[in-house]
Amino acid sequence: MRLRKNTWLVPLLCLLAGGTLLGLSTNLAKFAGEVQLPAAALLFWSITGAALVLLVASVWRGNTPPINARTLEYYSVSAFAGVAGANLIFFSATPHVGAGFVALIITLPPLLTYVGALAFRVERFQIVRAVGVASALAGAVVLAARKLSAPDVELFWLLLTLIGPVLLAIGNLYRTMRWPEGVSADALAPGMLMAAAAMLLAVGFLPGFSLAVPMDRSLPLILIAVQTFLFAGQFLLLFLLQKTGGPVLLSLLGSVGALVGVPVAIFLQGEAPPESLLLGAVLIGAGIALLSLGKTRGKQRP
Repeated sequence: MRLRKNTWLVPLLCLLAGGTLLGLSTNLAKFAGEVQLPAAALLFWSITGAALVLLVASVWRGNTPPINARTLEYYSVSAFAGVAGANLIFFSATPHVGAGFVALIITLPPLLTYVGALAFRVERFQIVRAVGVASALAGAVVLAARKLSAPDVELFWLLLTLIGPVLLAIGNLYRTMRWPEGVSADALAPGMLMAAAAMLLAVGFLPGFSLAVPMDRSLPLILIAVQTFLFAGQFLLLFLLQKTGGPVLLSLLGSVGALVGVPVAIFLQGEAPPESLLLGAVLIGAGIALLSLGKTRGKQRP
């Protein structure tokens, strides 16, 4: 009975820890732009480093990522929707719209994910979880409204940033619905990141993108190293949360990331605080609590 009651604890801890790493990662992307480290370069080298870290860990545990047609499809689609595509958008947009705004936009996938989960019958409708999603979304809207109405906002980058949550929601649903049978989270994470690194390598050959790292100073290399370990922890926790909490709870990673990323952007990067920050934070926190409660009740049903 105690085990049943505590089934919410592991996904909740994964959510809080993964969201914290996400919030820190978003701010690091803006700081990298300030030291002339291209977004594509930071993303490629740190994703490659994270893939190697997780691959070594999985091999050491005797849990090497399987390679077959089924898993290659899984790695590729997951990598595009959840890593390469979404993060390339966010990292490229951060210097133009701010780390705080990107952190807020990443809170939008819960509603899209929840609607998709209901449509594909991944979840049954629960009023508690529906209210939780609505609360988290309301918090994101409250926080983002001021930014959307700012007179100096760059409309192209703002609209491009909004595509990111759609990709994240697709990735959340896909990873649950197509999870290869019998394969563990710590084997899938490095496979996905290796596929993402290959995609980002190809992006580096496109006009306007560069994978070159400034070598005249050590700071860019330090940023890549820090981002490597942030990504390694973040994506391992993502798969653990996917397995234990499902796609809707997973989609709240961005909400937790905003609660961490926005204050960091304000106090360490000098960004102006969004209006109604406290109200938005309370709504997002309430949404996380309601979704966790709804998940627990669903598991306790016979």
